[in-house]
Amino acid sequence: MLDINQIMEIIPQRAPFLMIDKVEDYVPGVSCIAYKNVCINEPHFAGHFPGNPIMPGVLIVEALAQTGAVAILSMEENKGKNALFGGIDKLRFKKTVLPGDTLKLEVKIIKAKGPIGVGEAIATVDGKVAAKGELTFAVV
Repeated sequence: MLDINQIMEIIPQRAPFLMIDKVEDYVPGVSCIAYKNVCINEPHFAGHFPGNPIMPGVLIVEALAQTGAVAILSMEENKGKNALFGGIDKLRFKKTVLPGDTLKLEVKIIKAKGPIGVGEAIATVDGKVAAKGELTFAVV
């Protein structure tokens, strides 16, 4: 288990753009399971949408990317580096994510060659798929 301070030792994102709250389990270079507690006081809810707050899909994808970054950047050879988006494939949104939800974020690295790799990513709420797809990253 990693707390927020330990997460910040691995990935460079900081508030208000740090999208994961804790890591349940991770294997460097292989996988990561993390969680995000979705709170009504997050700034994007003021405009997305007034009276009907829904977590933007791009932020769900960013939370998944940060989860994958924990797996990749925790590798000894990647410490102090950053993981950037190289692409998003086969991504589908299946369920809205609302304030009060806890997003479970799971990323498994399915391909890696040099600094480029692909992670299979899935976000769930209460066991129901909210988003699923593949994220390509580049370590720089």
